[in-house]
Amino acid sequence: MHRVRVKSRRLPRTGNTTCSSSKHLHSSARRNEEAIIMNRYSRIITQPKDQGASQAMLYATDGISKDSDFNKAMVGVGSVWYEGNPCNRHLLGLGRHIKESIASTPPSGAKDSTGMIAYQFGTVGVSDGISMGTWGMSYSLQSRDLIADQVETAAGGHHLDGMVVVPGCDKNMPGVLMALGRLNRPSVMVYGGTIRPGSCSGPSPLPATDSPQELDKDRKTIDIVSAFQSYGKYLQDGKTPEAEKERYETVRYACPGPGACGGMYTANTMASNAEALGMSLPGSSSFPAESPEKIQECKDVGPVMRTLLEKNILPRDIMTREAFENAMVLTMILGGSTNAVLHLIAIAHSVGIELSIDDIQRVSDRTPFIADIKPSGKYVMEDVYRIGGIPKILHFLLKSNLIDGNTLTVTGRTLGENVDRWVHKYGELDFDKQDVIRPLDQPIKETGHIRILKGNLAPGGAVAKITGKEGLGFTGKARVFDNEEDFVKAVENGSIKKGEKTVVILRYLGPKGGPGMPEMLKPTSLIMGAGLGFDVACLTDGRFSGGSHGFCIGHVVPEAQVGGPIALVKDGDIISVDAVKNTIELHVSDSEMAKRKKGWIAPPLKVSQGTLYKYVKNVENASRGCITDA
Repeated sequence: MHRVRVKSRRLPRTGNTTCSSSKHLHSSARRNEEAIIMNRYSRIITQPKDQGASQAMLYATDGISKDSDFNKAMVGVGSVWYEGNPCNRHLLGLGRHIKESIASTPPSGAKDSTGMIAYQFGTVGVSDGISMGTWGMSYSLQSRDLIADQVETAAGGHHLDGMVVVPGCDKNMPGVLMALGRLNRPSVMVYGGTIRPGSCSGPSPLPATDSPQELDKDRKTIDIVSAFQSYGKYLQDGKTPEAEKERYETVRYACPGPGACGGMYTANTMASNAEALGMSLPGSSSFPAESPEKIQECKDVGPVMRTLLEKNILPRDIMTREAFENAMVLTMILGGSTNAVLHLIAIAHSVGIELSIDDIQRVSDRTPFIADIKPSGKYVMEDVYRIGGIPKILHFLLKSNLIDGNTLTVTGRTLGENVDRWVHKYGELDFDKQDVIRPLDQPIKETGHIRILKGNLAPGGAVAKITGKEGLGFTGKARVFDNEEDFVKAVENGSIKKGEKTVVILRYLGPKGGPGMPEMLKPTSLIMGAGLGFDVACLTDGRFSGGSHGFCIGHVVPEAQVGGPIALVKDGDIISVDAVKNTIELHVSDSEMAKRKKGWIAPPLKVSQGTLYKYVKNVENASRGCITDA
């Protein structure tokens, strides 16, 4: 019975299948029979005599030590690096290991195979954790497209033949993948890795063989979301000296070293998606930042890059519609961030695939949520690493007919071949020895936690994160806030009360109105920390962090800034959300809404020049992935 039930979940093809896996495997095979050209782009500047100035400048670089080096492939190694963020502080160092691996990889011996030169470069990134709750959050989503533009510019401007990108924080992964999709040159993504969990008794060493259950018996782990929630708990506990001690120790020990935020928040969600898409090496998304496996992954990149260049395997051969379906399934299985909706749509756009919010809902309808991982669960990504990593989970999903194993990956092998090799070495997922991932017949929720809602309050769609723990429906009175700061004050002064079903409206925070669609982790953390999780639902035209949990509805389209219905809501209006029927309704008559619309005046934009102004002028709505190059 179990096998029959699982087979019934086999995903149908969603929409246009012209970019099928088989088509791209065949096209890749045809290219393999052609002559090897590893310097396909760099030869434009390294070979012609009339490009002498280009060659003169290259002689001054570390990559060129002799004339024959001009025949080598030039590979860019782009780290999203910033010392002031634990997610990114170590990425320049990882890039150095990758550079050494590429430079030291000899030709394969095949006719016309050459060596490679690696050049490091950096891109800017924004820390969501540091900027959360401040004006700096307006730069977060915008940084995704800025990273994409920077990586595309570095490769396009310098005629790089291939790319290795090293992202760490939330918007880094989609940003670099969008660039690789646009460029369509041989490329690999190396994730910077996850942070260790913190503890109020101080940081612990990276675990070796102890199981997640054994670790939980001895230690109460904390992470960045614990730090966000600490202020709400401090308020709830009456601001006592004991409450202040707990608040301080949580903040002090939540982040014990380098790596991305440890739960199934946006960074780990998108890194897992990259692995499911086939753009990173097996295990990349679950190797912790400080693990020896992460360093070894960097050292393994050289031969992989050589194969990609020799066979001319391209991102658009890898990131097919089937690959995106695999990524969507994995997001639902893991309880991943709602930001994946925006990012997968945007990455798909970069490779010419039209992915919609309706595609995501269809996958959610057929996919169970089975991962007991933070923010709604108790484990972190380090525990996923300890039970065998994302490849074990992908193998389980493949064996259960939930994903397609025929998609191509950066190894030159299929996803199925990669995960078969992995479990041959490390064994299959064992439900008797771990409870991080549940069996399919014991799900946390029968269908996916991400729900696409539509109704008179969000005719263009909204995205809800409903794990089932907070219920499957919510009806309450609206409490309207036009900025985040006023809501924080309302919680501080106790005007958001327990026992009163309240739908908090946080508006004028969309892609144009925010600007930049800031995340509402601070408000949701205040709600959860203050013990209001069952009394308050949050509704916004902004976003929610992957760390948010509770009854959260974001990505409301149209946004308030352009006159969407959310701009017309008033205090006391009744709002109903049904996460089974996927509806969101404002119980106000059409005539009253028309009257309110007539009296509505668009507020001025919050920016009038600079990078955010350019973003506001170019960004599409959330249901289109907030792309800026439509």
